[in-house]
Amino acid sequence: MSSMGCRIFHALGSETRIKILELLSSNEMHISEIARELDISVPVISKHVKVLEESELLERHVFGKSHVLKPNRKNIHLIVDSFAPTRHVEVEKGASLMEALRNVADIDVRKKGDREMIVSTDGEEGLFVYEIDGQFGDKNVNDCVLDDDTIVDWKKLEPITKIRLDIHVRE
Repeated sequence: MSSMGCRIFHALGSETRIKILELLSSNEMHISEIARELDISVPVISKHVKVLEESELLERHVFGKSHVLKPNRKNIHLIVDSFAPTRHVEVEKGASLMEALRNVADIDVRKKGDREMIVSTDGEEGLFVYEIDGQFGDKNVNDCVLDDDTIVDWKKLEPITKIRLDIHVRE
């Protein structure tokens, strides 16, 4: 595990630090506000905040003498995403992303106009997007043709979940 990963798990190993992140998930707050809310002294909260900042789970914005804290959602999502399962699938060269998805997940497709939309993956309804090798896909899953080995991150928006597809294309 990377040193960043170790710092993050150390930071999340404290119930107080988790409570701080929970409080900040709704509102940006000053350290003194967090201390009042959790009924803990400002110096103790400051030490917990320092650990969260070192793990890059918190961001501090300074306005004059005021220090406002908010969660670093990008890093929180990255750590959660690291636990997403990876599914391995093999498809013929030229197969569509839709074909690959059908091999690894139970998907429900509905037709809207001339397009097919995936409305459910493994029973989870919602809006789904995909990234191919870290770039958002710009095509319908039927039109996205797989010609090379590819990593696809299949994501449900709000809350974000994903299945990673490790697609190997046979010649």
